[in-house]
Amino acid sequence: MTSTDKPTPSNELISLKGKRAVITGGATGLGYAIVYRLAEAGAAICIADIDSDKAREAATQLTEQGYEAHCTTCDVSNESSVKQMVEAAGKDMGGVDILVNNAGVFPRKELDQMTGQEFEKVLSINMTGTFLCSKYSSAKMIEQKKGGCIINLGSIAALHPTYKGMSAYDSSKGGVLMLTKSLALELGPHNIRVNAIAPGGMLTQAMMNATKGIPTREGLNKLKEFMHRTALGRMGYPDEIGKVALFLASDMASYITGEMIVVDGGYLIS
Repeated sequence: MTSTDKPTPSNELISLKGKRAVITGGATGLGYAIVYRLAEAGAAICIADIDSDKAREAATQLTEQGYEAHCTTCDVSNESSVKQMVEAAGKDMGGVDILVNNAGVFPRKELDQMTGQEFEKVLSINMTGTFLCSKYSSAKMIEQKKGGCIINLGSIAALHPTYKGMSAYDSSKGGVLMLTKSLALELGPHNIRVNAIAPGGMLTQAMMNATKGIPTREGLNKLKEFMHRTALGRMGYPDEIGKVALFLASDMASYITGEMIVVDGGYLIS
Protein backbone atom coordinates (compact mmCIF):
# COMPACT_ATOMS: atom_id res chain seq x y z
CA MET A 1 0.00 0.00 0.00
CA THR A 2 1.33 3.46 -0.92
CA SER A 3 0.57 6.71 0.89
CA THR A 4 -2.20 7.46 -1.64
CA ASP A 5 -3.95 4.10 -1.30
CA LYS A 6 -7.08 3.91 0.81
CA PRO A 7 -6.65 1.45 3.71
CA THR A 8 -8.85 -1.65 3.69
CA PRO A 9 -11.71 -1.18 6.19
CA SER A 10 -11.17 -3.04 9.45
CA ASN A 11 -14.34 -5.10 9.09
CA GLU A 12 -13.05 -6.43 5.77
CA LEU A 13 -9.59 -7.18 7.18
CA ILE A 14 -11.05 -9.39 9.90
CA SER A 15 -13.57 -11.10 7.61
CA LEU A 16 -12.96 -14.74 6.65
CA LYS A 17 -15.81 -14.89 4.16
CA GLY A 18 -14.99 -17.40 1.42
CA LYS A 19 -12.26 -19.10 3.48
CA ARG A 20 -12.27 -22.80 4.41
CA ALA A 21 -10.87 -23.73 7.82
CA VAL A 22 -9.92 -27.08 9.37
CA ILE A 23 -9.55 -27.19 13.14
CA THR A 24 -8.18 -30.35 14.74
CA GLY A 25 -9.46 -31.17 18.20
CA GLY A 26 -12.15 -28.62 17.46
CA ALA A 27 -15.07 -30.25 19.24
CA THR A 28 -14.35 -28.92 22.73
CA GLY A 29 -12.25 -26.52 24.82
CA LEU A 30 -9.85 -24.15 23.10
CA GLY A 31 -10.55 -25.86 19.79
CA TYR A 32 -14.26 -25.07 19.86
CA ALA A 33 -13.56 -21.50 20.97
CA ILE A 34 -11.40 -21.11 17.86
CA VAL A 35 -14.01 -22.85 15.70
CA TYR A 36 -16.71 -20.45 16.84
CA ARG A 37 -14.70 -17.29 16.20
CA LEU A 38 -13.63 -18.40 12.71
CA ALA A 39 -17.20 -19.40 11.84
CA GLU A 40 -18.51 -16.08 13.16
CA ALA A 41 -16.05 -14.29 10.85
CA GLY A 42 -17.54 -16.12 7.86
CA ALA A 43 -15.29 -19.14 7.33
CA ALA A 44 -16.65 -22.56 6.39
CA ILE A 45 -15.58 -24.92 9.14
CA CYS A 46 -14.43 -28.53 9.29
CA ILE A 47 -14.15 -29.88 12.83
CA ALA A 48 -11.65 -32.74 12.85
CA ASP A 49 -11.68 -34.65 16.12
CA ILE A 50 -10.88 -38.14 17.33
CA ASP A 51 -14.26 -38.15 19.11
CA SER A 52 -16.71 -38.39 16.20
CA ASP A 53 -19.80 -37.91 18.39
CA LYS A 54 -18.54 -34.67 19.91
CA ALA A 55 -17.39 -33.43 16.51
CA ARG A 56 -20.84 -34.08 15.07
CA GLU A 57 -22.50 -32.38 18.02
CA ALA A 58 -20.28 -29.30 17.70
CA ALA A 59 -20.90 -29.05 13.95
CA THR A 60 -24.66 -29.33 14.53
CA GLN A 61 -24.52 -26.47 17.05
CA LEU A 62 -22.88 -24.28 14.42
CA THR A 63 -25.24 -25.18 11.58
CA GLU A 64 -28.21 -24.47 13.83
CA GLN A 65 -26.82 -20.94 14.21
CA GLY A 66 -26.58 -20.52 10.45
CA TYR A 67 -22.87 -21.22 9.98
CA GLU A 68 -21.41 -23.68 7.46
CA ALA A 69 -19.90 -26.53 9.44
CA HIS A 70 -18.72 -30.04 8.64
CA CYS A 71 -17.03 -32.69 10.73
CA THR A 72 -14.72 -35.62 10.26
CA THR A 73 -12.99 -38.12 12.51
CA CYS A 74 -9.22 -37.85 12.70
CA ASP A 75 -6.36 -39.31 14.73
CA VAL A 76 -3.64 -36.74 14.05
CA SER A 77 -0.89 -39.19 15.01
CA ASN A 78 -1.95 -41.54 12.19
CA GLU A 79 -0.76 -40.50 8.73
CA SER A 80 -3.54 -42.32 6.84
CA SER A 81 -6.16 -40.71 9.08
CA VAL A 82 -4.69 -37.26 8.44
CA LYS A 83 -4.72 -37.83 4.66
CA GLN A 84 -8.38 -38.84 4.84
CA MET A 85 -9.18 -35.80 6.96
CA VAL A 86 -7.68 -33.36 4.46
CA GLU A 87 -9.41 -35.14 1.56
CA ALA A 88 -12.76 -35.03 3.38
CA ALA A 89 -12.37 -31.36 4.24
CA GLY A 90 -11.45 -30.51 0.66
CA LYS A 91 -14.44 -32.43 -0.66
CA ASP A 92 -16.93 -30.94 1.80
CA MET A 93 -15.76 -27.33 1.56
CA GLY A 94 -14.10 -27.23 -1.87
CA GLY A 95 -10.62 -26.66 -0.45
CA VAL A 96 -8.57 -25.69 2.59
CA ASP A 97 -7.29 -22.18 3.30
CA ILE A 98 -6.77 -22.26 7.07
CA LEU A 99 -5.48 -25.03 9.31
CA VAL A 100 -5.51 -24.83 13.09
CA ASN A 101 -3.43 -27.56 14.73
CA ASN A 102 -5.15 -27.67 18.10
CA ALA A 103 -5.40 -31.42 18.86
CA GLY A 104 -3.16 -32.41 21.73
CA VAL A 105 -2.80 -34.27 25.01
CA PHE A 106 -1.77 -32.96 28.42
CA PRO A 107 -0.69 -35.94 30.53
CA ARG A 108 1.02 -35.64 33.89
CA LYS A 109 3.50 -38.35 34.86
CA GLU A 110 6.87 -37.94 36.52
CA LEU A 111 10.07 -39.20 34.93
CA ASP A 112 10.53 -42.31 37.06
CA GLN A 113 6.99 -43.45 36.26
CA MET A 114 6.85 -42.68 32.53
CA THR A 115 7.75 -45.30 29.93
CA GLY A 116 9.40 -44.58 26.62
CA GLN A 117 6.21 -45.61 24.86
CA GLU A 118 4.16 -43.09 26.86
CA PHE A 119 6.65 -40.33 26.09
CA GLU A 120 6.55 -41.13 22.38
CA LYS A 121 2.74 -41.11 22.39
CA VAL A 122 2.70 -37.51 23.61
CA LEU A 123 5.16 -36.50 20.89
CA SER A 124 3.21 -38.41 18.23
CA ILE A 125 0.04 -36.44 18.95
CA ASN A 126 1.33 -33.01 19.93
CA MET A 127 4.28 -32.64 17.57
CA THR A 128 4.13 -35.31 14.84
CA GLY A 129 0.40 -34.65 14.52
CA THR A 130 1.11 -30.98 13.92
CA PHE A 131 3.67 -31.95 11.27
CA LEU A 132 1.37 -34.40 9.47
CA CYS A 133 -1.63 -32.07 9.37
CA SER A 134 0.57 -29.22 8.17
CA LYS A 135 2.19 -31.42 5.50
CA TYR A 136 -1.05 -32.53 3.86
CA SER A 137 -3.02 -29.33 4.36
CA SER A 138 -0.22 -27.16 2.97
CA ALA A 139 -0.04 -29.45 -0.08
CA LYS A 140 -3.71 -28.69 -0.68
CA MET A 141 -3.06 -24.95 -0.25
CA ILE A 142 -0.14 -25.05 -2.69
CA GLU A 143 -2.28 -26.91 -5.20
CA GLN A 144 -4.96 -24.20 -4.91
CA LYS A 145 -2.35 -21.43 -5.52
CA LYS A 146 -4.15 -19.00 -3.19
CA GLY A 147 -1.78 -19.02 -0.24
CA GLY A 148 -3.02 -19.99 3.18
CA CYS A 149 -2.57 -19.88 6.92
CA ILE A 150 -1.50 -22.45 9.51
CA ILE A 151 -1.91 -21.80 13.23
CA ASN A 152 -0.28 -24.16 15.72
CA LEU A 153 -1.35 -24.37 19.34
CA GLY A 154 1.85 -24.19 21.32
CA SER A 155 2.15 -23.36 25.00
CA ILE A 156 4.14 -21.22 27.40
CA ALA A 157 5.66 -24.63 28.21
CA ALA A 158 7.70 -24.12 25.03
CA LEU A 159 9.46 -21.26 26.82
CA HIS A 160 9.41 -22.34 30.46
CA PRO A 161 8.93 -25.76 32.09
CA THR A 162 5.43 -26.27 33.47
CA TYR A 163 5.94 -28.33 36.63
CA LYS A 164 7.09 -31.79 37.65
CA GLY A 165 5.56 -34.58 35.61
CA MET A 166 5.18 -32.54 32.42
CA SER A 167 8.47 -33.34 30.66
CA ALA A 168 6.78 -35.03 27.68
CA TYR A 169 4.26 -32.22 27.19
CA ASP A 170 6.87 -29.47 27.62
CA SER A 171 9.20 -31.18 25.14
CA SER A 172 6.44 -31.59 22.57
CA LYS A 173 5.47 -27.92 22.75
CA GLY A 174 9.09 -26.85 22.46
CA GLY A 175 9.17 -28.87 19.26
CA VAL A 176 5.99 -27.22 18.01
CA LEU A 177 7.62 -23.80 18.40
CA MET A 178 10.62 -24.73 16.25
CA LEU A 179 8.42 -26.59 13.76
CA THR A 180 6.36 -23.41 13.38
CA LYS A 181 9.44 -21.39 12.48
CA SER A 182 10.80 -24.04 10.11
CA LEU A 183 7.49 -24.45 8.28
CA ALA A 184 7.10 -20.66 7.99
CA LEU A 185 10.48 -20.50 6.26
CA GLU A 186 9.67 -23.38 3.91
CA LEU A 187 6.10 -22.38 3.05
CA GLY A 188 6.64 -18.62 2.80
CA PRO A 189 7.37 -18.71 -0.96
CA HIS A 190 3.87 -20.19 -1.42
CA ASN A 191 2.33 -17.29 0.54
CA ILE A 192 1.40 -19.64 3.39
CA ARG A 193 1.83 -18.03 6.79
CA VAL A 194 2.63 -20.25 9.78
CA ASN A 195 2.30 -18.97 13.34
CA ALA A 196 1.67 -20.32 16.81
CA ILE A 197 -0.27 -19.35 19.90
CA ALA A 198 1.18 -20.04 23.35
CA PRO A 199 -1.63 -20.15 25.91
CA GLY A 200 -0.92 -19.85 29.60
CA GLY A 201 -3.26 -21.21 32.25
CA MET A 202 -6.68 -21.73 30.66
CA LEU A 203 -9.95 -22.76 32.30
CA THR A 204 -10.63 -25.82 30.15
CA GLN A 205 -11.64 -29.40 30.85
CA ALA A 206 -8.20 -30.54 29.72
CA MET A 207 -6.61 -28.41 32.43
CA MET A 208 -8.97 -29.83 35.03
CA ASN A 209 -8.21 -33.38 33.89
CA ALA A 210 -4.47 -32.72 34.14
CA THR A 211 -4.79 -31.82 37.81
CA LYS A 212 -6.98 -34.79 38.81
CA GLY A 213 -4.01 -36.66 40.22
CA ILE A 214 -3.11 -33.80 42.57
CA PRO A 215 -4.66 -33.89 46.06
CA THR A 216 -7.38 -31.26 46.47
CA ARG A 217 -5.53 -28.99 48.92
CA GLU A 218 -2.30 -29.17 46.92
CA GLY A 219 -4.20 -28.54 43.69
CA LEU A 220 -5.92 -25.47 45.13
CA ASN A 221 -2.61 -24.15 46.42
CA LYS A 222 -1.02 -24.63 42.99
CA LEU A 223 -3.92 -22.79 41.34
CA LYS A 224 -3.67 -19.89 43.80
CA GLU A 225 0.09 -19.75 43.32
CA PHE A 226 -0.34 -19.70 39.55
CA MET A 227 -2.89 -16.88 39.61
CA HIS A 228 -0.80 -14.89 42.10
CA ARG A 229 2.16 -15.08 39.73
CA THR A 230 0.05 -14.03 36.72
CA ALA A 231 0.15 -10.26 36.20
CA LEU A 232 -3.60 -10.09 35.52
CA GLY A 233 -4.33 -12.23 38.56
CA ARG A 234 -6.59 -14.78 36.89
CA MET A 235 -6.79 -17.80 34.59
CA GLY A 236 -7.56 -17.31 30.91
CA TYR A 237 -10.79 -18.10 29.09
CA PRO A 238 -10.97 -20.19 25.89
CA ASP A 239 -12.39 -17.29 23.88
CA GLU A 240 -9.25 -15.30 24.62
CA ILE A 241 -7.42 -17.87 22.49
CA GLY A 242 -10.23 -17.88 19.91
CA LYS A 243 -9.82 -14.14 19.36
CA VAL A 244 -6.06 -14.42 18.83
CA ALA A 245 -6.60 -17.27 16.36
CA LEU A 246 -9.05 -15.09 14.45
CA PHE A 247 -6.46 -12.32 14.30
CA LEU A 248 -3.77 -14.67 12.95
CA ALA A 249 -6.15 -16.22 10.40
CA SER A 250 -7.26 -12.85 9.07
CA ASP A 251 -5.59 -10.23 6.91
CA MET A 252 -4.94 -8.26 10.10
CA ALA A 253 -1.88 -10.53 10.38
CA SER A 254 -0.96 -10.54 6.69
CA TYR A 255 2.74 -9.80 7.32
CA ILE A 256 3.24 -12.04 10.35
CA THR A 257 4.80 -15.49 9.98
CA GLY A 258 7.10 -17.71 12.00
CA GLU A 259 5.98 -16.13 15.27
CA MET A 260 4.42 -17.38 18.49
CA ILE A 261 2.02 -15.09 20.33
CA VAL A 262 2.07 -15.60 24.08
CA VAL A 263 -1.40 -15.34 25.67
CA ASP A 264 -0.70 -15.93 29.35
CA GLY A 265 -2.00 -12.92 31.27
CA GLY A 266 1.58 -11.93 32.07
CA TYR A 267 2.66 -15.21 33.70
CA LEU A 268 6.07 -15.39 32.03
CA ILE A 269 7.04 -11.80 32.84
CA SER A 270 6.57 -12.23 36.58
